[in-house]
Amino acid sequence: MKTVRLISIVPILLSVAPLSVAIGQVPELPVQVEGRLDGIFARTPGVEAGLGFTVPNGIYVRSGVVAGVGAGRHGVEGRTDLVSRFSLDPFRQSRWAPYAGAGVSGRYRSELDGGSRAYLMILLGVEGPLALGRTEGWVPAVEVGLGGGARVAVVMRRAINARR
Repeated sequence: MKTVRLISIVPILLSVAPLSVAIGQVPELPVQVEGRLDGIFARTPGVEAGLGFTVPNGIYVRSGVVAGVGAGRHGVEGRTDLVSRFSLDPFRQSRWAPYAGAGVSGRYRSELDGGSRAYLMILLGVEGPLALGRTEGWVPAVEVGLGGGARVAVVMRRAINARR
């Protein structure tokens, strides 16, 4: 009788074991979220807070959209960026890693500030480390670039497990 019970429990245990192994793994985030503060220095400067979302395009490239709103010389302004960035260290082998990016930026301003326009955008940045011993969390980044003026940004990105 004990042998019959043991034989009936073995398939149940085997079916539950892979589930417990899968639960222990940290899944990779398909969408990376970022919050940012950008200063745009041009004939009509502005400061904007933004929210962005990117998705992987292979191992080295992430592409996405950033939307920002802030203050310009003559009132409220905003922008939308479509950007792709190329990471030189996609697997977090170094604490700090440089990246480069390019895209298109739309700035929405009052007519006194030059009105709404689209610009080509290029950027260089460096992304920082996760907290020591962590596999997830938020990482800092700093960017400089051109697109509707010179740009400087401070960024906080949601880290991807074992990736940038």
